[in-house]
Parts: sequence; structure tokens; C-alpha cells
Amino acid sequence: MMESYIKPNLWLIFLLYGGIVLILPTYRVWKQTGVNPLTFGNTDSAHDYAGRVFKVLMGLLLGTILVYCFTDWYGWLTPIRWLERPMFGITGIALVTLSLLWIMLAQHHMRQSWRIGIDDAHPAPLVTTGIFAYSRNPVFLGMLVGIGGLFLVLPNAVTLGLLGVGYVIMQLQVRLEEEFLERQYGDAYRAYKTRTRRWF
Repeated sequence: MMESYIKPNLWLIFLLYGGIVLILPTYRVWKQTGVNPLTFGNTDSAHDYAGRVFKVLMGLLLGTILVYCFTDWYGWLTPIRWLERPMFGITGIALVTLSLLWIMLAQHHMRQSWRIGIDDAHPAPLVTTGIFAYSRNPVFLGMLVGIGGLFLVLPNAVTLGLLGVGYVIMQLQVRLEEEFLERQYGDAYRAYKTRTRRWF
């Protein structure tokens, strides 16, 4: 029952998710401030390397979904059959939905401080209230939960690998951003770190 609904619609769910958490807030900040929130470039820095890995990660997630929805090649992705149960699939959909709502709330609290990456050129106010009083990195946390949910919906070797790579690259990016924020905001950010956890 669930598979007959999810299979033809999972690609659309993925695109809507991406539009809501990436495209819409990016466009909103750009229209309101004239600042492009997309800060990843093409240099050989750790920051820009992480950005390229993020793009590949998203592309592979979409590719996996398209293979599942529109081809007979899904078996080549090494499905983990013992996880292909309605209970896990429903849990996965719930986690994806929860992560979407969580990220939307975090972006609402960030307002014009929303950035994708590190923005040295356009300083923005440090956000420490709302959902940021409970997690210093709620957007990354939401992304991890979302990828974990997708893995439960489509349990296979590729989504498992992407979950692992996503976790590692987000850990790297979080630390790069924390170093930047400490340089940018000094004691205010150090005080924030002492009272708020990195994840939750």
C-alpha cells in the first residue's frame, strides 16, 4: 500500500523538499538583502571542497530516487531487504517530514542571516534564540535526520553510504563554520557555545 503511493511520488517529494529548504529561503534572502546566500566557490579550500561534496551527495540522492521510481535497476543498488518493511518506511517518511518542519523553523529564526556556507563578505547578526537556543546547528541536524529518513524509505547500499558521507562532511562543515563564527563574533559566540549544544 505505502510502496504503491511512494514509488511514483518520491522524486516529487525530494524536489519539493529541496525547493522548500534551499531554493525558497535563498531567493527570499537575496530579494530582501541583495546578498547571494550561496557562498561555496571553486577554490581548493576545505570550505569549497565540502560544498562540492554536498552537491554530489544531493545529486546521488536524486539519482537513487529516480532509479527507484522509473527504472528496473534498483536491484543494482544492493537493497537491504530486511529493512524493507512498512514500519521502517513509515518511520522514514515521518523523519523526513519532521526534518522539513525543523529546518523551516530554523530558517524562520535565521531570517536574513540565512547562508549556505561561510560568508566573509556580508556579516549577518548572530542568531542564538528560538530553535538556536537548543541547537547551534539545527539546519545540519535536520538534514541528517532527513537523509536518515530517506535511508529507511529506500534502504540500500547507496543511501547507507550517502548517510555516512553526509554525516562526515557535515561534521567538517560545522567545525569550519564554528571557527569562522568565533572569529566573527568573539566572546558572544564563545558564550553561546558554552550554553548550547552543537547538535541537540
